[in-house]
Formats: sequence, C-alpha cells, structure tokens
Amino acid sequence: MTALSIARLITPPGRTTRGSVKLDSVDLLPLSEKSMRSVRGAKIAFVFQDPMTALNPVLTIGTQITETIRAHKKVSGGEARKIALEWLERVHIALPEHRFNQYPYELSGGMRQRVMLAIAFSCEPDLLIADEPTTALDVTVQAQILDIIEELKSRMGAAVLLITHDMSIVAEKCDRVIVMYAGQIVEESPVAELFGNPCHPYTRALLRSVPDVWAKQESAGHFQYLAGQPPRLIARQIPGGCAFNPRCPERFARCTVDSPSLYELSPGKSGRCLLLEPGVALADNKSISIGDQ
Repeated sequence: MTALSIARLITPPGRTTRGSVKLDSVDLLPLSEKSMRSVRGAKIAFVFQDPMTALNPVLTIGTQITETIRAHKKVSGGEARKIALEWLERVHIALPEHRFNQYPYELSGGMRQRVMLAIAFSCEPDLLIADEPTTALDVTVQAQILDIIEELKSRMGAAVLLITHDMSIVAEKCDRVIVMYAGQIVEESPVAELFGNPCHPYTRALLRSVPDVWAKQESAGHFQYLAGQPPRLIARQIPGGCAFNPRCPERFARCTVDSPSLYELSPGKSGRCLLLEPGVALADNKSISIGDQ
C-alpha cells in the first residue's frame, strides 16, 4: 500500500488521506492525473510480484516494451524496437529478437521477470519500486534477478525501493532498512546496524525466525515463531496502545494504553517502542505476559 501510494495507484474507495510524496522536491499528491502519467514509467517504475499477471497475456513481449518506450520518449516505432532489443540484452535474455515476438506464457518465470525489468528500466527512471521481485523463483534465478537490479541501478544511478520478507536479501542487497508492522514504521536503520543491534521487539522476532543452518542437530528444524496474528487493517481491527502489543514478548502495562512515537536513537536510526522512550527502562515498568490479555 505504501508503494502504491507513492505512485498514486490506490484505487477507490481507497485514498491517501494525509502526508506528502516528494520526488526531486516535487510533491506528487497534488499533481493532476495527466501529470502523474508522465511520472509513472519515466521517473518511477514498478516491478510487480507476479510477472505473469503484470504482463498482458495477449500482447507480445516486444509490443509491451515498445509501448512503454513510446509513451515516454519521442521515438519512431523502429527506434523503439531497437531500444527494446537493447534492453532485452541488458537483462541477459538470450536470443532477444526471438523473445521479442513471443508471448508471456512462452517464457519461464525468471524470463518474465527479466522482461519486467527491461520494461521498468527502459525509460531510465529515477526510482524503481520492486515488490517481492524474486517470489516463486528458484534460488539461482533469484540471485540472477537481484544481480541485474544491482547492475542496472549502479549503471543508471537510480534508487531502488525493495519490498521483501526475505531477511537474507535485505542483508545482502540493501543499504537502509525500514521495518513496518500494521502499516507503521517500527524501525529504521542502516542495514549493518539493524542486524547487529535491532532495537524493536518485532525486528528481533523477525531475525530470530530465520532458520540457522549451523544450529545443533537437536535444535534443527525448530523455528522460533511469533505467536498470534497481525491485525486486520482492512477491518480496522487495530488494538489500543501499541499495535504490536498483543504479540510482543517484551510488553508492559503502558503498551496497551499508550501509542509510541518514532524515537530517533542516533543519526539514521529510529524505533517506535515505549521501551525506547527517553528516560524509560524495562526495570521501571511492570511487564505482563502474552497470556494476560
């Protein structure tokens, strides 16, 4: 939802109620729909989670790439075709002229995701939003897709907003991390600091849930999971106080009443937890167990 809000793709009855989205110091929220169409694709590009549903099944790969190019660049059909073939090569698609005339169903999942990258980068955007770009791909193909994103990002000087639940991808590919829970930022941190010194209970729970391949045999196969379920935001079933409090193993009495602010802990690092409030220490509060509520 955050990513869709950035590109103004929230459909009614959903709406953006407050805040701002600034790109190159320009707030995108007040722009007309006509102005936003010139931003999407040209300055902000998307790679969606499932390329099979994101690509049009009845149009060839070439048609879909050239359509994007001609929507944002004043080029002829022949020039658009040439640019499209160049981008198919840049995302490491073999036999680009053959693939150009194929349909999405004729390609593998990894090939379709490469096509999505070619479409996204073809207009050289300032920002690429990649929503779980490696979902349902095998490990080898996942690494290839992430390497292509890294390569093109560095070549073009673009920023990448990567949405993922895979903490190994975060550790390897990200510079800065924002952890969200129930639609709120609960921790923001440089990636090394997040893994070395996580400050929010939810972040610590996420890191504990990652299986340890070096674990002793007696503990192998045992995952440390987080009890309970996240709140249903669509039904507005958000608990009072801290939204994470029903599942938090470190909560205390105030957590069910007071909603924490996002506290700055050091330059570039912040967290949303009452335990991080200046002057508050766990020993000063009566802790309560998960079963008490």
